[in-house]
Amino acid sequence: MNKFLKHSGVKYPIIQAPMGWIARSKLASAVSNAGGLGIIETSSGEVDICKAEIAKMSSLTDKPFGVNLPLLFLRDDSMVNFCVEHGVKFVTTSAGDPTKYVKILKDAGIVVYHAVPSLDGALKAYNAGVDGLVVEGTEGGGFKSPVEVGLTVLIQAIKKQIDIPLIAAGGIVDGIGMASAIAAGADGIQMGTRFVSSLESPVHNNFKNSILESPIDGTWVLNKQSKPVIRALKTDLTNKINEDGIMDMSALMNIKNLYFDGDMNAAPALSGQSVGLITEIKPVKKIIEDTINEYNHVCSNLKPIS
Repeated sequence: MNKFLKHSGVKYPIIQAPMGWIARSKLASAVSNAGGLGIIETSSGEVDICKAEIAKMSSLTDKPFGVNLPLLFLRDDSMVNFCVEHGVKFVTTSAGDPTKYVKILKDAGIVVYHAVPSLDGALKAYNAGVDGLVVEGTEGGGFKSPVEVGLTVLIQAIKKQIDIPLIAAGGIVDGIGMASAIAAGADGIQMGTRFVSSLESPVHNNFKNSILESPIDGTWVLNKQSKPVIRALKTDLTNKINEDGIMDMSALMNIKNLYFDGDMNAAPALSGQSVGLITEIKPVKKIIEDTINEYNHVCSNLKPIS
């Protein structure tokens, strides 16, 4: 049996990425109900709201779901304790060293996958005792490693040294991408931008339509000489940031105005290279069904090369 399916209890090896403010109960429950693993974000820092969103999941789905814990941004242990006390079964950790919380979470019966953008990060997380890894290639949107390593290369490099489940993240929107990632050694995939542009996504249609209208080269990797490094849509704002070559966290202060008011120049619109492959706003259920059907079709048509 697929190791990730065993760990998560879901029907399909598809995780929804934990995008700040976006990955809440409406979107996450839709993913879980469609057979994937919906994830509730906590990176927004809106602790009480995120706790309420986690609690709300039980009324929206009877399927498995998870919670993301961005370690560097946790103010205290309250979110970790909340997950333990409220019976959360699956956690992804990111943005930091998982060592501090792995034992606490695993002792509570919680499966822990850690997000990594590098081989070194994967080895450290493995030695910390995590159950699996979310492997983030440079193709993905949002916060990135300044060292750009493609997803397929990264999966293969990690797979040669570590034998735990790997979830491929970055630039995947369909069954072809899923087949490619699993062929490289992944046990499943994580999709972010594809779900941002879903029917159930809470973001403004301006953002969704900008994703649909973007070409294959429609994103920038910004701020590579400083922090944070991000991948975002090409807009008037990000074109200027790219020209200047520098950005600080203040550029993201008004991201809620982008997400929910539709002001595409309020902040960088965090998106992956996959924008160039997305041409339609679809319900989450259809996205997952189409991905699985295409994956199966691709695999069934592969023939040995003689």
